[in-house]
Amino acid sequence: MNTDFAPKTRLLVTGAGGLLGREIMRLAPHAVALTRADLDITDRGAVDALVRPGDVVLNCAAYTAVDAAESDVDNAFAGNTTGPAVLAAATAHVGARLIHVSTDYVFAGDADTPYEPADPVAPATVYGRSKLAGEEAVRAAAPNAQIVRTAWVYSGVNGDFVATMRKLERERDTISVVADQHGSPTSAADLAAALIELTTRPDAPSTLHTTNAGTATWYDLAVAVFEELGADPTRVQPCDSSAFPRPAPRPAYSVLAPTVWNAAGLTPLRHWRSALTDALSAATR
Repeated sequence: MNTDFAPKTRLLVTGAGGLLGREIMRLAPHAVALTRADLDITDRGAVDALVRPGDVVLNCAAYTAVDAAESDVDNAFAGNTTGPAVLAAATAHVGARLIHVSTDYVFAGDADTPYEPADPVAPATVYGRSKLAGEEAVRAAAPNAQIVRTAWVYSGVNGDFVATMRKLERERDTISVVADQHGSPTSAADLAAALIELTTRPDAPSTLHTTNAGTATWYDLAVAVFEELGADPTRVQPCDSSAFPRPAPRPAYSVLAPTVWNAAGLTPLRHWRSALTDALSAATR
């Protein structure tokens, strides 16, 4: 995977303090890290003052509290729609480029084959609707922008699903994990490398799907974490989604097809199980 970035091109990473942003900065330390404290992406004046012609803006900033969004609608749309719209308008105005990270939640989640970028969208949650509105705003304001949908992203630290499984393995004799939701667990490190490669490919399609290869349930992922930790995987017990009612319904199936990404000549991401091995190795050092 080519993660070289031309020194003359300035890479700005919004959401640099988040799970994905931190991995991008680790792989591309020359980039300009912009945390929420550094830049309010909903502030057009602040964004205009920062973005220069020729910049590439990689937007990892988002409101990602899926359940909280159901009752915190204004803030969800501010972070996931207004902010991306502001970034798109600012980049288009000065001749910069925007790469915007989106989500599997724009789909209904009731398919039985992997979603292609052109498949019909039908978000079932406030989070999904806010992210879809952000995509639409980006396309309207910056036709040369690229939107990358991904799913089930983890690093194994700081409270994501894999990190939670590591914690629960230490604390509980058994755990119950849902086995009726299907997706593609995606290493933040692998996704970060993929996005950095995309910064060198302005010719790539405008909407792409990028996850680690393969399909799993949350139960499968939890079992794999236990196995990697040398713990007894039978301590993980399968259950269905009704055991964990949530304010925002989770998609039963949110596998994203990498067809367009791979056809563009971008590096295919490896299988999720191999990525997990490396992620846990790094997280437990």
